[in-house]
Amino acid sequence: MLSNTSKYAIRAVIYLAVKSNGESKIGIKQISKDLDIPTPFLGKILQSLAKHKMLSSTKGPHGGFGLGKNPYEISLMDIVEVIDGLDSFNSCVLGLKSCTDDDQHCPIHRSYGAIREQLKTLFETENIGDLADHIKESDFSLAL
Repeated sequence: MLSNTSKYAIRAVIYLAVKSNGESKIGIKQISKDLDIPTPFLGKILQSLAKHKMLSSTKGPHGGFGLGKNPYEISLMDIVEVIDGLDSFNSCVLGLKSCTDDDQHCPIHRSYGAIREQLKTLFETENIGDLADHIKESDFSLAL
């Protein structure tokens, strides 16, 4: 359901919430190495999130990325919306136009519609701060 780009973005933001202390920045090479995400691809993702004020970015030898907002105020949906948009939560799972019509729906619409709404609610309510806290408590790794 999520693109790899959104998955990488979510992992990177959680990583920053876990590793940064609020003041210091973490360099892109370190993030890339720790998460096993290609640096150029990660750079584009992080710049996009910084442009939308979810991350802060500082250039230079002591530069890097940090959180631009309180992690408890960044939902998974916020990240997905910046990276992929909301089509996956609003459009037909089969890619048909008929699901946008109130009278006609694809054959899987009735079954998938409820699941899509549950996923939408989950992504709107889960926040980076809570996920980072869980990772800190469980010693879970964000690397592949």
